[in-house]
Amino acid sequence: MQKVITDDLNALLDILPEHIRQPLNAQPDISELVEVIFDLGRAPEARFFSREITIIPQDISELDLEYVIHRVSTFGEDNRAGIERTLHRISAIRNRKGTVIGLTCRVGRAIYGTIKIIQDLVESGNSVLLMGRPGVGKTTMLREIARVLADDIRKRVVIVDTSNEIAGDGDIPHPGIGRARRMQVTTPSLQHAVMIEAVENHMPQVIVIDEIGTELEARAARTIAERGVQLIGTAHGNTLENLIVNPTLSDLIGGIQTVTLSDEEAKRRGTQKSILERMSPPTFSIVVEIQERDKVAIHADVAAAVDTILRGQPLDTEIRWTDENGDVQTAKETPPGLETKTASKAKKVKEEKKPRLYLFGVNKGRLEQIAKEMHLVLDIVNNANTSTIFITSKAYYRNRTQKILDAEAANIPIYVLKSNTPNQIRQLLNSIYTTEPRKDPVSDAMQEAQTAINQVMKGDPLVELRPQGAYIRRLQHLVAEQNNLFSDSTGKEIDRHVRIYRRGMKG
Repeated sequence: MQKVITDDLNALLDILPEHIRQPLNAQPDISELVEVIFDLGRAPEARFFSREITIIPQDISELDLEYVIHRVSTFGEDNRAGIERTLHRISAIRNRKGTVIGLTCRVGRAIYGTIKIIQDLVESGNSVLLMGRPGVGKTTMLREIARVLADDIRKRVVIVDTSNEIAGDGDIPHPGIGRARRMQVTTPSLQHAVMIEAVENHMPQVIVIDEIGTELEARAARTIAERGVQLIGTAHGNTLENLIVNPTLSDLIGGIQTVTLSDEEAKRRGTQKSILERMSPPTFSIVVEIQERDKVAIHADVAAAVDTILRGQPLDTEIRWTDENGDVQTAKETPPGLETKTASKAKKVKEEKKPRLYLFGVNKGRLEQIAKEMHLVLDIVNNANTSTIFITSKAYYRNRTQKILDAEAANIPIYVLKSNTPNQIRQLLNSIYTTEPRKDPVSDAMQEAQTAINQVMKGDPLVELRPQGAYIRRLQHLVAEQNNLFSDSTGKEIDRHVRIYRRGMKG
């Protein structure tokens, strides 16, 4: 299905003062308007998909703000209002006295056909969780999913609409949701209660919910899923790994717990005795990471994906995108963020000598810090001709500079890192140093945390752990919390580490 965009743009422009509306409406790309910014004492701004402008040089006055406020619905506890039967959102900024001193008037769009890239997943009957950065299109996709399931698949769909973002403002929902029904939420803190009420009172086959962000909402989602209702939702975070280290929302993907193995089982698995494991089946069996508006990463089996990540193994990820003709293309990415492009691409480095690394466009300090956590000593050289491995970033590799061409001509293995995140750097080093015996840094750190927990429970006031990176520290904090103990991080940069203690026992 070709994408069709409806935005009721005139309804938003009509709430603006005349001296602002006219110059804005005259912009050649007015159809690409994203939002209008009103701040008291500042010139009004307009943001488009590809640019930002100052609409007029005059500052916004209190009368300008009042003009807009009187033409929209009443602001709720979340400081959001709307325009009846549209998807536009007006958000307020207040001063300490509660007076509105700023407005963000965001264009709401229903984009028909936007879920073609994941339509097979939605129609499978499995619960699907959408993730991605703010503004990437999660709510737009959620709205179209509700319409397709209600109109095309003829399912009973109920939308729990906390801020009227999915189905628009007013009592009559926007046609963008099709036949789906909408339940409004009086206050964001009651979202979880309305989720349960929807299931108990209206017998839906599908529940659609935007922005699951609290433990109560995560529990409600699990309750709904256990009743056999398909869930389509969004959550705070960009990737599946964000949920794993988020103690509030980890229940959505099965919850994480520390398990102590017997000596025999630890030996059989080749791990430390204390490991992290998934507690239960995930609430959502499919996770879709929206990377761009027309590109997603898919974890079609969340249980297997979480288990793979917890074991520190490379994770197969399905990437989908739409090409220039609107056709859906698919590829596998293994592991995410790490690609090996070289004449010897299929084989790992098996040299007896320590690899000599040349870095081109890669953060040296971060690489050395992660290596220290993994108990590795790197040999980084300053001359590419003396290296045995060439490491660069994706942006640099795409530019095909002379250094990269020379390395390829010399048959030097080239490793391409998409970004400087700790997990991707860890996977890079794992792929290079697979022949060198060493401890698994995550299992080793978690074993140390469990030992510290045992010491505190036996009476020690406070135990300090060894310095670790941010990713491992988050896991150690999670383990402490699960054992009803307190923890914090102290120290700077490479010396930053976790302390575990009981309440009132911190020094």
